[in-house]
Amino acid sequence: MIIVLIGYMGSGKSSIGRRLAKKTGNTLIDLDDYIVEKEAASVKEIFKSKGEIYFRKKETEYLSELLKLEHDFILALGGGTPCFGNNMDMVLEAPNVKSIYLKSSIPKLAKKLFKKKAKRPLIAHIPSENEMLEFIGKHLFERIPFYSKAEYQIVTDGKTKDEVTEEILKLF
Repeated sequence: MIIVLIGYMGSGKSSIGRRLAKKTGNTLIDLDDYIVEKEAASVKEIFKSKGEIYFRKKETEYLSELLKLEHDFILALGGGTPCFGNNMDMVLEAPNVKSIYLKSSIPKLAKKLFKKKAKRPLIAHIPSENEMLEFIGKHLFERIPFYSKAEYQIVTDGKTKDEVTEEILKLF
């Protein structure tokens, strides 16, 4: 089985994915890291030199490649991946794939991301936590219709990463 983790940046896809991988003995593949390896360039460099359209095409190509693999693993998607092309439909239609939306509240995301904004080019320019709240609110509003298509939704607020991991494991 392939467990696909979906959610906004900062929702815990990578950190919970690592815990799931450890508990299940499976590998974690972070789609952004996979793209970086295949393209031999960082996501930021790809956007700068080849543009977002190129990146999104490659993202879809590599997602399709991974969903065809026949071994068990955990796949953490980029926050925008489900929202482009037919990526979310591909995830839902792939055999032996379970999709989970890690749902975090806007205030929780804003507080967490504001502290780490320097590492995230999309939000590095946001000067205050209030403006971060507003940005995430608008962005999430556009993305929720895609995220909500996931087979399962797990609310992460008020839970530790280990509690979220255990909740996911109980699904299967």
